[in-house]
Amino acid sequence: MTHYSPEYKKEEFNCPYCGVYARQSWADCYYALWQTSFDTDLSISRCAHCNEVAYWNEQRMLIPSTGSVELPASDMPDSCKKIFIEARDVVGVSPKGAAALLRLCLQQLMIEFGQAGKNINADIAELVKQGLPPLIQQSLDICRVVGNNAVHPGEIDLDDSPEIAHSLFKLINLIVHDRITRPNEVKALYDALPSGALEAIEKRDS
Repeated sequence: MTHYSPEYKKEEFNCPYCGVYARQSWADCYYALWQTSFDTDLSISRCAHCNEVAYWNEQRMLIPSTGSVELPASDMPDSCKKIFIEARDVVGVSPKGAAALLRLCLQQLMIEFGQAGKNINADIAELVKQGLPPLIQQSLDICRVVGNNAVHPGEIDLDDSPEIAHSLFKLINLIVHDRITRPNEVKALYDALPSGALEAIEKRDS
């Protein structure tokens, strides 16, 4: 499912509170002093679905701090989802902290994928041997390398480039979709085939 990130004065996007793609109503803020009104750089957007209000300053979302970050994929394992949500809660104030948490989320995903989860690089190498698609391998390595830099500062400066940390959320969801959601969807369709067809396939492949 496509995620439409919140954008300043856009009429519809995925709400940062409820996650629903919904219409947004906008209003500019002002303050009054001695019966005189003054303009500000503050604006608010209100979600038509959950009625929650987001606050913007100079065209950037301040509250909630999650901003344009995606919600966790619906098929993400609970053990990973908890870490993902924690990272989402802090990314606005600490991109480094969010990236470090997402590295932990990735480590937990490795365990869900049947790997040891002690050395992410070794786990990725093992998955590559098993036929991991290059796109997913690259996504895993991006999350691994950026997460490592958040814990042990290197050539990637997340203070100067916080958008890198934001992009990790999308990559984690991409990995979950490829490794969990898509196989589940195919299996559900396959299992729904007529029993005669399934027996014929089993006989063919035996």
